[in-house]
Amino acid sequence: MIRGIRSLLRGSTYSGALFAWCGASASLLPLPFATLPALVWRSAPYGVRIGLTLLSWAVLIGATGLARTTRRALIVCARRMLGVPLPDPAGVRRRPAASPGTAPTPTGPPGADRWRTPLWLLLHVALGWTGVMVSGLLLLMGLALPFGAEAGLSLLGRSARVAGGGWQSWVAAFGCVLSAAAGCLVVTRALRWLAPRLLGPSAAERLALAAERELALAERNRLAHELHDSIGHTLTATTIQAAVAGEVLAADPVAARAAMRSIEESARAALEDLDYVLGVLREEKAGTAPTRTLADLPDLLERLRHAGAVVEPELSGELTRVRGTLSRAAYRILQEGLTNALRHGAGGPIEVRVAAATDGLELSVVNRTRAGAEAGPVHGVFPTSGHGLPGLAERVRLLHGEIEAGPEGPERWRLAVRLPVRLSA
Repeated sequence: MIRGIRSLLRGSTYSGALFAWCGASASLLPLPFATLPALVWRSAPYGVRIGLTLLSWAVLIGATGLARTTRRALIVCARRMLGVPLPDPAGVRRRPAASPGTAPTPTGPPGADRWRTPLWLLLHVALGWTGVMVSGLLLLMGLALPFGAEAGLSLLGRSARVAGGGWQSWVAAFGCVLSAAAGCLVVTRALRWLAPRLLGPSAAERLALAAERELALAERNRLAHELHDSIGHTLTATTIQAAVAGEVLAADPVAARAAMRSIEESARAALEDLDYVLGVLREEKAGTAPTRTLADLPDLLERLRHAGAVVEPELSGELTRVRGTLSRAAYRILQEGLTNALRHGAGGPIEVRVAAATDGLELSVVNRTRAGAEAGPVHGVFPTSGHGLPGLAERVRLLHGEIEAGPEGPERWRLAVRLPVRLSA
């Protein structure tokens, strides 16, 4: 009882009723066009012409709801005047597939969902006119009775009449005003119940939103792998290069300056990656994504040599003809393998092998382990996050490749990856 009285005193109850009355008022716009069939068929009985007019009116109102702009406007109005948390309609449109085998997003909602907005408009208008007639009539009676007006009610063969001017008229007036407010409450609650079901996301839109969230999550995971590979490699290499520069600064200034230049180049490349990733994560307009491919592998190896590492590359096949996605992934895989070799290796040569064939791309990084030799003073000991090899395995799995990582004999560690590849023409 108390809850019902509180509902009658809330402004949101009457803003919802106003929303219903606005819908009823807007429905008058197509009414002149709805009377045209009845005007043409003048010979029809009066009841038939009335029914034909109402049917035409309903068709015109429902047809208005087929426009996407109408639904967007209704959602905005329902959010503000009904207080219903309706999300914006999803952009259900066809997008090009991200990769072969990825299904495109459907172009629009299926037939059953397409009629939800017209049904909402029809119910909105019906509730609006019901509220206008019932609540409006009761409110007029409640205002007129205390000033001498008379009111009568006939229901199921029984009638009651209230004469204005007495205390009975004041009681009846209060009852009429209370009933008018209760009518507003009923209309508002009915619209609030209908809005999520008819204006909320359809099944197709929910699927589109889920697909967008899945794509966004996959992109964030990819960026996390990129950031781990790029920043991890840069920090490892620059730490070693800084140690090298510090040791040879007095004895060999030329080598020290070369190490410092290598640090600058590595830091600049990592800053580009970091700026792009942060721009995407903040949903801001980021710059062009840095594209490191197998063509950049010689620069990567040169920076490692400036860090004091001995690199023995073995490159075969036409690497420049490897397609872009696989070429970028191969670069990141080699970068992570070389980073691990710098962090956890025991010095000595690092063997890098890249072989591009018509049916696959083979990558391998082999380095000495600490079990067989003492680590040099330059390398030090680096902490590990434990995400490097699992991240590589996930990247290779998504590319339908194979990966092997583990000891090769008592003193060597080997990372080997094979990726299926088609060379571009």
